[in-house]
Amino acid sequence: MPMPMPMPSEMNGKVDINGYSNPNETAGKVILCRAAVAWGPAQPLVMEEICVDPPQELEVRIKILFTSICHTDLSAWKGENEMNRAYPRILGHEAAGVVESVGEGVMDMEAGDHVVPIFNGECGDCVYCKCEKTNLCEKFRVNPLKRGMTKDGKCRFSTKDGKPIFHFLNTSTFSEYTVLDSACLVKIDSKAPLKKMTLLSCGVSTGLGAAWNTADVQAGSTVAIFGLGAVGLAVAEGARARGASKIIGIDINPDKFIKGERMGMTDFLNPKDLEKPVHEKIREMTKGGVDYSFECAGNLDVLREAFLSTHDGWGLTVVLGIHPTPRMLPLHPMELFDGRRIMGSVFGDFKGKTQLPHFAKQCMRGVVNLDEFITHELPFGKINEALQLLVDGKSLRCLLHL
Repeated sequence: MPMPMPMPSEMNGKVDINGYSNPNETAGKVILCRAAVAWGPAQPLVMEEICVDPPQELEVRIKILFTSICHTDLSAWKGENEMNRAYPRILGHEAAGVVESVGEGVMDMEAGDHVVPIFNGECGDCVYCKCEKTNLCEKFRVNPLKRGMTKDGKCRFSTKDGKPIFHFLNTSTFSEYTVLDSACLVKIDSKAPLKKMTLLSCGVSTGLGAAWNTADVQAGSTVAIFGLGAVGLAVAEGARARGASKIIGIDINPDKFIKGERMGMTDFLNPKDLEKPVHEKIREMTKGGVDYSFECAGNLDVLREAFLSTHDGWGLTVVLGIHPTPRMLPLHPMELFDGRRIMGSVFGDFKGKTQLPHFAKQCMRGVVNLDEFITHELPFGKINEALQLLVDGKSLRCLLHL
């Protein structure tokens, strides 16, 4: 096992990567590095020395400097969806790093650029990318079943004896080096603090974007957020920034309420403490229901409460939680005739490569408070401890230093 690489340091946003591979020496070659490999459902991740191939056409190889763990990583690690089980596999999709080398045809990035991977890519050329009504991409949209690279279906990871290691969500960031399609990588301002930019890969962009882009929360409006993980709290931060007058947080973990208040929430409800359904309590508090509700728990019963908590005539429910079960929506079609609407949101409806660089600059200006989302920091080698923190509900984002 190689000696651990030195941790990156940041001065005024710029990253000191002394001690990392020199692109002039490694470009076009296989790199040996550490990765946290999943060998089976719910098994501890194993630190392995793996081989990372050079990037092929329109691909980029990056050095991961920071990565964090999302509930989507957690559910994949647990193997909650049988169709998503593929082993060995490198999970992870929230990260920030530096470009090591680029493949043929990559024109918008070069070695040394600061970048953020995105699980929902943007090629810029397909009919979807050219449509202002969606942030999906024909080739690079989020696909949990995808196991290799788009161009040839092969893996760019392998064990030292040549066994392929599968990819995850277009990114696979639980590795010191990873290879991505260039459509799934965003170049950001070199002055942006990469440590915080990790959050833009998924959680913060998904939640805040749902408030800004999907729902377009208006000043003075009322909001209910069901599930106060990182995504739910990002919704609160987005609603606060838009000037919502009442932001109600709903969660069965009372510890989440303290954090929620710092993120702009005005009221809190614990369903376990109520003698009536949550939606009835919310309707009482808001004289008929909230303007917007956000379901961030991945629970269909919670989704129904979120839907019924909105005001008839104009209420909008945005679905953000991941629902792994085969159960269908708990709604009768006629309930939609009361004017309430329901819709899903992927990556907060951000077009990653087009819009994320501007969002990163907004974060640099303090429009969004990212510090509150990072609750723990650990070295990469303690990734299983970070997983357990999320399982126990003790962390929002545990930042891992590679």
